[in-house]
Amino acid sequence: MRSPAGFLLCSLLLVAPYCTEVATQEVQPDPKTPCANWMGGAPGYPGHNGLPGRDGKDGKDGVKGDKGEQGVQGPKGDQGEIGIPGQEGTRGFPGHPGQKGDKGEGAFVYRSAFSVGLTARAPHPNVPIRFTKIFYNEQSHYDASTGKFLCSIPGTYYFAYHLTVYLMDVKVSLYKKDKAVIFTYDQFQKNNVDQASGSVLLHLSTGDEVWLQVYGEGDNNGVYADNINDSTFMGFLLYPDLDGH
Repeated sequence: MRSPAGFLLCSLLLVAPYCTEVATQEVQPDPKTPCANWMGGAPGYPGHNGLPGRDGKDGKDGVKGDKGEQGVQGPKGDQGEIGIPGQEGTRGFPGHPGQKGDKGEGAFVYRSAFSVGLTARAPHPNVPIRFTKIFYNEQSHYDASTGKFLCSIPGTYYFAYHLTVYLMDVKVSLYKKDKAVIFTYDQFQKNNVDQASGSVLLHLSTGDEVWLQVYGEGDNNGVYADNINDSTFMGFLLYPDLDGH
């Protein structure tokens, strides 16, 4: 049986730690209260800046803004390549007939021509041969009394002659304005009938004369004509000088 003194000792040992803890909690002052049981120390230095935090999540899209003003027009670009031709369109309707035009002036036809033949044998030399057999002379530009053609329409003319040669040689020349233009010579062969011919293109002005004549003396005057042999002279206008007429 235990004694009362031992029991008291054990009770004190058990209660002592508890009382110490309670006393400790009651004795420590609150450092935040101005009336602390001891004097506070000096403030410490500010700490270093911390590391930057991580990027936050993207926010939601904002409201659509107003339409901006039109910008300045840029320079013209280079011309593009030619495109492929398109398909042919449908044919349109015929248009209305136009108004009737004014009556035009009639075209004037310029005519000048003659064709004549010889009736007399052995014409005189060195003078125009008078061809008095008229085949054509509608414009009367050839004068049978003189044997000369008189130009009334300036332009380009064609002249030709075909002569029968008999009994002697023939030498003839075609004249324009008192100047020989071409010569033709034929040597007569005995007991035969020969032919001599010539042709030329000439430009004539109004008033120019053209004719044919025997050149030289009488021994070259074998131009001949009868009822079955002809010697002819002809000429006609090819085209006129419209600016000068």
